[in-house]
Amino acid sequence: MTAEIKRSVTLSGHRTSITLEPEFWSALKEIACTRKISVNELVRRIDEGRVGDDAPRGLSSEVRVHILDHFKTRAACDTDLTDGE
Repeated sequence: MTAEIKRSVTLSGHRTSITLEPEFWSALKEIACTRKISVNELVRRIDEGRVGDDAPRGLSSEVRVHILDHFKTRAACDTDLTDGE
C-alpha cells in the first residue's frame, strides 16, 4: 500500500496541508497542467467551491471528489465521441 503524502498549500493567505495518495497528487497536477494553473490555484478553487455547503467535506476529501468528477466527466465525453462511430 502506498503511503499518503502531506503537502502545504496557501488558501486565503493561510498555510494549510492536505494529505493525498501519490496517485491523487499526480492526477491533481495533470488537471492543473491541463488548465494552465498551479496546483495551489486549483486547490484554492476547489476550496472556494466548498463555501456554503451544508456539510462540507474536509479539504483532502473534496480534492479527491473533484479529481474523480473530473475524470468521470472526461470519460463520459470520450464515450460520447465513440458512440456515434
